Amino acid sequence: MRISHRTANGTSTYPHEVPQFGLGVFLMSEPGECKNACLAALKAGYTHIDTARAYSNEHEVGEAIKESGLNREDIFITTKLRRMHAIGFNDVLEHCQMSLELLDTDFIDLYLVHAPPEDIDHRAPVWKGMEHCLERGWVKAIGVSNYGAHHLEGMREYATYLPSVNQIEINPWLQRPELRAATEAIGAKVMAYSPLARGHKLDDPSLVLVAERLGCTPAQVAIKFCHDIGCITIPKSSREERIVENLASLDVDISSEMGAIEAMECGYISGWDPTSEP
Repeated sequence: MRISHRTANGTSTYPHEVPQFGLGVFLMSEPGECKNACLAALKAGYTHIDTARAYSNEHEVGEAIKESGLNREDIFITTKLRRMHAIGFNDVLEHCQMSLELLDTDFIDLYLVHAPPEDIDHRAPVWKGMEHCLERGWVKAIGVSNYGAHHLEGMREYATYLPSVNQIEINPWLQRPELRAATEAIGAKVMAYSPLARGHKLDDPSLVLVAERLGCTPAQVAIKFCHDIGCITIPKSSREERIVENLASLDVDISSEMGAIEAMECGYISGWDPTSEP
């Protein structure tokens, strides 16, 4: 999938290719857990890993990539500027460099602001810092995470390059058509985190019935739904068998069940939701 940044005059710039499917490594904090999960994913055929400074495992992602023997250019790394670090231009530069060191890489494929800075006055200088990282070649693309439609619209006032991605929670129970449309309206792609709603609703009877009719697992239905509505999809798992199962969801044809899946929408938020903040 191609991502790029739309400028004020509507030009798309800094194009970059992102694998539409990847491994999320949220909550992998036990020593070696993230590294082993990444190695299992890379062995299985994954080419995209999504981490963040807040996860405290960027170094293990870097170690796994080195140990995999794969070329760095063949692996797409997404990481994020921690919200508590999103307070100014120079802070962005400092923490981008720190993430590069922890990942032990010369560049980051996609660098995201993890959530809208709580101080509204910090939002413009933070984004200017992100743009500087892009222009310096430290990162190949920049974007945001957990931004609501009003946050995205507000960026038009200070952004030279609008974000290429907005990473938000999307799953069958939280489909967010309006926010997806607002993301696409600024030229960005939607990246879906928690496609399994952190496992909270995998026993949903409606989901189970769909999975039975399709001959796959409930998790595969939820993952493929996010993928098929056009989202970059990053399910999280540290278990090798689940990592393989999640990747196999791409082979499941859910087209006959899209109506049933869409009917599961209930506005369920499994984690935090800065999209609704001022």
